[in-house]
Amino acid sequence: MAWDEWEQLKSAAAERHGTQMQLNHVPLDPAGSGGTLVSNKPAWSKAGSDVGLIREDLSKVGVKLADGQKGIGEDAGCLTAAAQKDVYRSWETYVKNVGNRCGKLSGLLEKAGSDQLKTDEAINAEIGNMKVEYADTPAVGGKG
Repeated sequence: MAWDEWEQLKSAAAERHGTQMQLNHVPLDPAGSGGTLVSNKPAWSKAGSDVGLIREDLSKVGVKLADGQKGIGEDAGCLTAAAQKDVYRSWETYVKNVGNRCGKLSGLLEKAGSDQLKTDEAINAEIGNMKVEYADTPAVGGKG
């Protein structure tokens, strides 16, 4: 696709969607009252606990993935079985890593509730370190 054609498609799409959603912005006065953000330990603890529940759910997903592999047998001579095992290993790793991310984030959120005196910059730095530690893995597949 030529660059000019791509620009035309983007322009046409923008015209069809006059108003765009922006997730990283809240109107200055959404409730009309000039409210303030309230941050307290129970809110942080609940957020951490909820993320911990996601980790538990992912653990169950990992068990179901492993159960689905039972009976497949060896992949010698069967390209489909070999490909399926590659996909399984990829998802097994992905689910494990997302679970680990949730565990780490859960701890950070609960700690944030306890450490109300910490600056936002310090908390952002810790989350940034977590993003580096748990960077997404490249996509699997398309091997020739």
